[in-house]
This record gives sequence, C-alpha cells and structure tokens, in this order.
Amino acid sequence: MAAPDNRIPVTLLTGFLGAGKTTLLNHLIRDPDAGRIAVVVNEFGDVGLDHDLIEDATEETVLLSSGCLCCTVLGDLSEALLALCRRRQNGEIAFDRVVIETSGIADPAPIIHTLASDRQLAQALRLDGVVTLADAATGARTLDAQFEAVQQVAMADVLILSKTDITDALTLGRFKKRLDGINATARRITANHGQVPTGTLFGLSAMRLGADASEIDTWLGLKAASTRPDPLVGLSGFGAPSVAPKAVATANLAPAAGPRHAGHDHRIISASISVVEAIPAEIFDLWLETLIALKGPNVLRMKGIVHVEGLNHPFVFHAVQHIFDAPVPVKNWSGEDNTSHIVVIARDMNEAELKASLGMLLAKPQDDKNSSFAGGMMVETIEMPF
Repeated sequence: MAAPDNRIPVTLLTGFLGAGKTTLLNHLIRDPDAGRIAVVVNEFGDVGLDHDLIEDATEETVLLSSGCLCCTVLGDLSEALLALCRRRQNGEIAFDRVVIETSGIADPAPIIHTLASDRQLAQALRLDGVVTLADAATGARTLDAQFEAVQQVAMADVLILSKTDITDALTLGRFKKRLDGINATARRITANHGQVPTGTLFGLSAMRLGADASEIDTWLGLKAASTRPDPLVGLSGFGAPSVAPKAVATANLAPAAGPRHAGHDHRIISASISVVEAIPAEIFDLWLETLIALKGPNVLRMKGIVHVEGLNHPFVFHAVQHIFDAPVPVKNWSGEDNTSHIVVIARDMNEAELKASLGMLLAKPQDDKNSSFAGGMMVETIEMPF
C-alpha cells in the first residue's frame, strides 16, 4: 500500500487588479471550515487584512485571531516557503494549508515552476490549484490592457466572478463568453459580496493518491464543460467538431469555444483529446517529447489522465511549460473504460499546430510503407506544421 501524501496543499490565488482578492481573503481567514491558513503575499499592504483579525505582528509575520497567519515575501519565494515549513516542523507555528496571493498583474507560471522544480519545496508542498478572480464589471477592459490577466484566466482551475451584482446582464453574458474563449474547462463560481463556499477553493487537484474518477473529471474540466449553459460541442466544451482519423482510437480535437477577440485573447488556445483505447507507451513518449522540444515555453498548462498499454492502472499528470510534477497512479480505477483525456492550454500556437500535436496520440506503431522510423520504433507518419 502506497504511503499517503502528507505534503501541505498550496492554493495560488491570482486575479485582476481590484477584482476582490483582499475581500475574499478576509472572508476565508474568518471561515472556521477553511482550517488554519498561511497566507503568503508580496507586501502586507497588498492584502489589507481587517484590523480586528490581527492578534500579533512582527516585521514579516502577522498572527491572526482565527489561528491563521500571514507572512510577507521580502525576497525569494522559495526561502520564504521553506522558512514557513521549518517553523511548522519545529512547532513554532501551525497551519493546514498555504494560500499564495499574487499581485494583480502577476504571471502564475513562475510560482508554479518554483513549487515543482525546487526539490525541497516539492517534498514539502503540493499545488492544490489555481484560483483566479475576474471582475465582471471591468474585466473586459483589463483583458484588453493586460496579457498577464489573460494568462491568469487561462491557467485557472477555478474562475471566481466578482462584482456581478453591479454588472448588467448583457455585459455579464459577453464577459462569460469571453472567459469561455480563453479557458472553457475551469469551474466557474460567482462570488456573493466577496464570499464563496470554502469547499470550492480547495481539493482542486487530482495529482494526489486516492483521487477518484469524479474528482479527476472535475480537475480536467469535463464536468465544467458538460454543465456550461452555453451550447458547446466537444470533450471539454471546445467548439470544433469531433474527428476520427485513421488510427487506433477516436478523439475530440477542438479549440476553445467562444468569440476570438482581436486583443490578447487570440494568443491563448486550448484543446483537448479523448483517446478511447490505451495508448502505446512509445507513442505517448514521442508526443510529449516532441511537444516540449518544439513548443515547451508556450505550453501554459497541460494535464490529463492517461491509459498506457501494459500498465495496470492509468496515471494523472500535470505540467507547466517543460516542468512536470511526478505522475500519480490511479490505483483505485475501476471499470473497463480505458479512455485517456488530455487538455493543453498554450499561448502563441495556432489551431493547426495544436491539433497536429494532439493528433500524434492517435498514431500506432506499424510496419508498412506509410510509416517512418522515429526513436527506434515504427509509427504512422503525421505531418507537423511547426
């Protein structure tokens, strides 16, 4: 029996300037169901904690009456997080999870890189999810002005819509469609005066032992897409029709749904694939190596559940650009379904490039005149436009 994952879960809280991160944090810290939280921010002023929450304060740490704490990052994020972990291990402070609050124009990718690539951090902490606040009232203008805001939406596991009560129905509807065009797989929650149910912010990642099929579907956005009110076609709410090239499986290869704006939005494209039969290990490895070698810096996030030929269990994987978390086997998988689901969110790639890349997963080792030798194996030839 595998040992339980005792690493501390980390939630990355990002969002537009003025979207309501401060209000959300103040509600979260007061919520007894949230447990004890270590909130990590760049500066105390960025959070604006309510005075009645503060019990004791030093230059770097604020202790809160709720049992939570807030610490400022004066230098390197890795050192700040490791210092927190050491103090927790020594019994100086206690917390159940970490929430990292970014600035309003921060790119989430470097923080996710830090959590995954720093060996000490990876042993102590695990990314539980990316939560992005989106201001419905001014969000469209923010997306037009800041590409970082578009990336925040693209990388989110959960999108929290704030200020919907002061937004007219037409503006809100257009904004929701625009968010679909950037990230159709993220679960969407509407904040009520800065409050959301605590359970919707935590337990987001399926990159942990014991995650079940329902949790994996939610993590991959399959449930979010199937329940979206807009009429969407495809695996994860993506808008292109299904295709079934000559291969060992059928798939949905589809770009993100929703209108494509002339500003920054068009730089983001999402696509998914569903392969109904177990994928040969050499095909999966070739696809992954090719995508990372050619387009690694442009892959914002990639996640999926994969059934590989010869393995008794599927596994879930997650990557940001070329940095991968250790894959997690799904040993409690039951049933005859061997369908793999993979989602890729990328920037500055066109639809043809992403479809062609995912199409590689539909190849199969074979020995005929239409095959070519690659990496010591025979695979069906697929033209790559990049």
